[in-house]
Amino acid sequence: MIFNSRQERFIFYYIPATLFCLIPFFLITGSFLSDLSISLIAVLFVIYCIKNKNFSYFKKKYFYFFIIFWCYLVLNSLINNFNINNFATSLVYSRYGIFIIAVVSLLKFKDNFIKYFFYCILICFTILILDGFLQYFTGENILGWQKTTRISSFFGEEKILGSYLSRIWPIFFGISILIFNQKNNKLFILLIFIFILSEALIFLSGDRSAFFYINLSAIFIILFSQNLLKLRLFTLLASILLLLFISLINPSAKERVFNQTVDQMNLTGSEQDIIYIFSKQHTHLYITAYRMFLDNKILGVGLKNFRNYCGNEKYEESKLSCSTHPHNTYIQILAETGIIGFFFIIIALYYFCKYIIKHIRFKFNASQYFNDFEICILSGIAIYLWPFIPTGSFFTNWLTIIMIINFTFFFWSRETNKINKNKLN
Repeated sequence: MIFNSRQERFIFYYIPATLFCLIPFFLITGSFLSDLSISLIAVLFVIYCIKNKNFSYFKKKYFYFFIIFWCYLVLNSLINNFNINNFATSLVYSRYGIFIIAVVSLLKFKDNFIKYFFYCILICFTILILDGFLQYFTGENILGWQKTTRISSFFGEEKILGSYLSRIWPIFFGISILIFNQKNNKLFILLIFIFILSEALIFLSGDRSAFFYINLSAIFIILFSQNLLKLRLFTLLASILLLLFISLINPSAKERVFNQTVDQMNLTGSEQDIIYIFSKQHTHLYITAYRMFLDNKILGVGLKNFRNYCGNEKYEESKLSCSTHPHNTYIQILAETGIIGFFFIIIALYYFCKYIIKHIRFKFNASQYFNDFEICILSGIAIYLWPFIPTGSFFTNWLTIIMIINFTFFFWSRETNKINKNKLN
C-alpha cells in the first residue's frame, strides 16, 4: 500500500488498524459494533482502491472462491423464496471477503499493530477471567449481574462466554507464540496462567460446544505443531487438574457438561431405547432440516429461511423442531442453500484436509508445511469446519466475524512467508 499524505495514511491505515484492534472489545458488546468495524474497514479499503485505481489486491484465489460463493447466496436469495431481509443479508455478505483482503494488505504494509490487537485480546481475556470466576464463586459479577443457570460475565443474558473464549483462544495463543519469546519473556509466564484459567472458565461456563472446541484446538496443536507440543500439553493438563480440584469443592460444576449431556442423549435409557443426537431437541431439529433438504435438494429453502418453514406440517417432527436455525452448520447450509451451497463448504473442508495431510508428510521428513503460528490459526478454523457438534447459525454476524479473523491471519502469514522465500531465492 502507498500513501501520498499523512491524511491519507490516517484515513486508510490508522483508522482501519485501530478498528481492527478494537474488535475483541466490540465482540463482548454484541455484533453491532464489531460488524460496523468490519463494514467500515471494507468500505475504506474499497475507497482506497478506487482512489488509487489499484485493484490488484483482490487477485487472490481465495477471494475468487469467496466471490463465487457470495454470488450464489445473492442469486439464491433472489430466486428462492424471496425475502427482503434475507436478500439484504446475502447482498452485504461481500463485506467479509473485502475485509479479509483489506486487513491482509494492511498487515503486509506494516504489521506492528498486530501487537496492539494482541494486547486488546489480553485485556479482554483477563477481565473476563476475573469477572467470570467472581460470578462463579459469588453468584454475581462486578456489575451485580446474577448467575442464572450458567455464568456469562459481561455477556449477560447471552450465554456465549465459553464460545467467545474458545473461538478466540487459538488466535490469542498463536499471536502469543508469534510475538513473544517463550523462554526469555516474563510476560509469557503470565500468559500461561491466563491460558490455563481461560480453559477452565470455558468448562465452568457450561457451554458444552465451547468445551469441545477448546479441546479440539488443543489436540490439533499437539498433533501438528513443531515446537508447541509440551507447552500446549502442559496448559491442557494444568487446566484439567484445576477443574478436578474445583469439581471436588463444587460437584455441580460438571453436571451440565457431563451428567446433563448423558441425560439429554438418553444414554441412561430413561426414554424407551432411543439414543438422541446431543439431545431430543437437536435430533428433531436435524430431522426437520433434513426433510427440508429432501424437498428442496438443489437450492434449499433459502437463506435464513429455516425459521420460516420449520413449523410447516410436512417438515415438523415435533414442537421442539422449530428454531431460528437447525444448530449445525452443515445441516443448515444443506437445508437453506441446497446441494449447490453445500458444495462450497465441502470444497473448503477438502482443501483443509488436503493441506493438513501435506503438512503431516512434511513432518515425517523433519520439515513443516505450516509454521506453528499457522497451526494455531488452523486449529481455530478447524472449529468451524468440524461437522459433528451443535453450532450457532452460519450466517450470524458475531460468529462470522471471529471466523474471518482466523482466515485473515492465516492468509497474511502464508503470503508473507511466500514473499520472504522469494526474497531468499
